Amino acid sequence: MLATLIPLFDAEMSVCAYSVFARKENHFLNPELMAGARFDGAGTVHELEVVSSMGVSTLSGGKEVFVPVNQFSIFAEISLQCTVPADKVVLLMDNTILADENYVRRVKELREQGYKLAIRKLAIAKFEEYKEILSRCDYILLDHSKIDISKAKIYFKSQYPNIRLCAVNVDTQEQYDMLRKDGGYDLYEGSFFRMPVMKSETDVSPLKVNYIELLNVVNAPDYDLTDAADVIGKDPALVISLLEIVNRMALNSEITSIRHAAAMLGQKELKRWINTAVTKELCADKPSEIIRLVMIRAKFAENLARNFELAMQAPELFIMGLFSALDVMLDKTMEEALKMVQVSKNIKEALLENKGEFAKVLQFIKRYEDADWTEVSRILVLEGIDMDEVYSAYLGALRWYRDLIPA
Repeated sequence: MLATLIPLFDAEMSVCAYSVFARKENHFLNPELMAGARFDGAGTVHELEVVSSMGVSTLSGGKEVFVPVNQFSIFAEISLQCTVPADKVVLLMDNTILADENYVRRVKELREQGYKLAIRKLAIAKFEEYKEILSRCDYILLDHSKIDISKAKIYFKSQYPNIRLCAVNVDTQEQYDMLRKDGGYDLYEGSFFRMPVMKSETDVSPLKVNYIELLNVVNAPDYDLTDAADVIGKDPALVISLLEIVNRMALNSEITSIRHAAAMLGQKELKRWINTAVTKELCADKPSEIIRLVMIRAKFAENLARNFELAMQAPELFIMGLFSALDVMLDKTMEEALKMVQVSKNIKEALLENKGEFAKVLQFIKRYEDADWTEVSRILVLEGIDMDEVYSAYLGALRWYRDLIPA
């Protein structure tokens, strides 16, 4: 099994829902499935397996989860496969669902069972033909590049006033800003929040400079605990967070100073905590999905270390994942951002030049995040990695993030 989550944003850049995309088999190991991939597991909605096994709390922080269904899986016993509340599940149909009597009847049944419905890949010319299905949909996903939103807004407001419009394939910040300004869309989906910063936009704020100083202290070889403690002391939020962690460890000890707290945590654990805590603070003025992305990416990279024969460098891979959006956090190009922080040669080569063993892990993770299952499957075969181990590594990263940042 392979599975990943694709976020849907609102106009405030808050994540409102996730689409979960899964694949049951590695088609490079089962080439007979390549030609008929759409028929794979016709009676099973694999995405529902993921939702049911993880629960919406772990998977999406309790937000709605869009689950793709096709012309076969829509007739599966969905209620038996889904163990989470129906109102948290949005069944995402595509244009393989026909506007005939059988499908309309099935759509009505699913609505009566409490599921929400969405449709995508529907041509404008088909809107009238699909009125029986559209009238029961909560969402419609529209390719913003192929539609006049001003006309679509008027049409849907008059014909389907309760349906929410979602712009898909929003791949740049400029596209998002333009669509948001024009209005009409309720949600957006696209990879623009992962786009690299092409030029410096602002000076780094004094608070972020303090965080960068702290990163450089703890990522230096054999760093001094007292130096780290002194920099932590400049930021009340980090002090409180450190004391909360240490107090849970030292039930019968009185923490007398920040240096004492740092010593209690130890050099290795303090470094890990600082890299994680500082990354959260650097993302504080960014969309919430940025912090989720880099945290899950970091833990996923660490979990994959053994599979890529890099087990001894797992902590370094964790930092690479955290810093993989450092350009976005600092509003600098990656080259400029990496000049500000002290990182290893392996991390710098991967993030800046896409070279080295670490780059293979990062590129694999990015393809995984995009649900590019063909490329993911190809890499698994080339590297001799078991698909189920990758899936376990991803779910482990989701659970870690859930426990790190409770909903």
